[in-house]
Amino acid sequence: MSLKTLTPEEAKALAARGAVVIDVRDADEFAREHIPGARNEPLSALGAGPAAGNADIVIYHCKSGMRTKANAPRLAAARACEAYILEGGIEAWKSAGLPVAIDKGQPLELMRQVQIAAGSLVVIGVVLGAALHPAFYLLSGFVGAGLVFAGVSGFCGMARLLTVMPWNRALRA
Repeated sequence: MSLKTLTPEEAKALAARGAVVIDVRDADEFAREHIPGARNEPLSALGAGPAAGNADIVIYHCKSGMRTKANAPRLAAARACEAYILEGGIEAWKSAGLPVAIDKGQPLELMRQVQIAAGSLVVIGVVLGAALHPAFYLLSGFVGAGLVFAGVSGFCGMARLLTVMPWNRALRA
């Protein structure tokens, strides 16, 4: 089943009439930036909790609209009510000039932290390999192999390690 899409303006009007806006991004993404009044129900926990309660109408959104479109059948089946997708996600909402609650005190999203750490380690390995000793290229290879393993298995050791870092304490709470 496919869900109908709403423009940000249509979604705002529907939310003003009582529709529940559900943010399907992970908790770390939601904590850093979200639509005021939206409730967080990550795709990984879809249907596990009463995030929308007994809402008659729900509007799902993610960052760009890709996750919600890709998971439209799951989202439609998660609630026995009228459901929509916010076209373009929170990025379109912001582009339309609509309000967003931002907490820059929250850490960067975990996947962005992984990208920064992995990219930095690869660059360091290449620079040290070229400048000091070719054995440092192994660092870049190790990180690349870790990323391939994470993609294939769904387990990312670097993400697990970053989650326990002091700046990410709020993510564990």
